[in-house]
Amino acid sequence: MERPTIPQGETPQNQGQQQQQGETKTLASIAVLIHKGDSILLNKRVNVHGAETWAPIVGHPEFGESFEDCAIRETKEETGVTISDVKFRVVTNDVFEKEHKHYATIWMEAKYVSGEPHVGDAHEESEVGWFTWDALPEPLFLPLQHLLEGKTYPSQTVSKDQVGEALQPPFILHEPHAQ
Repeated sequence: MERPTIPQGETPQNQGQQQQQGETKTLASIAVLIHKGDSILLNKRVNVHGAETWAPIVGHPEFGESFEDCAIRETKEETGVTISDVKFRVVTNDVFEKEHKHYATIWMEAKYVSGEPHVGDAHEESEVGWFTWDALPEPLFLPLQHLLEGKTYPSQTVSKDQVGEALQPPFILHEPHAQ
């Protein structure tokens, strides 16, 4: 019989204490802004950090998975929606005080391709739907609040035609200019 291993940073005396107090390390998550016309896809979170808030599709990359592939997979798993043209935008630094969790949220942007959104995991989400930027539901997920407030890396105050300008609402993907 194999002995259980104790995670690094824990001792037999404090084992499990870290789980009771929440995460002690910063984790990474991928958030996806999915566009369909002038609307974005949001879901209402339940039984997870940020419960009862409205969020874009958010998930954790699997080992070795690219951010783009994570965005595509999480969107399909959580909503049944297919997306394309996935692009990196910014990062937000999100500390969930109540849940004692800290995330670096990597923001991706994508275009809607097909599929009728539905709740893919009732344990983590209770509703899903399309919303326009001028009619977002409340309350909003902390990383989305930070994004809308411009609390991003790189800063959304960068010069014209860079990432910051691309993320000014309504967060529309910029098409290349015809030559």
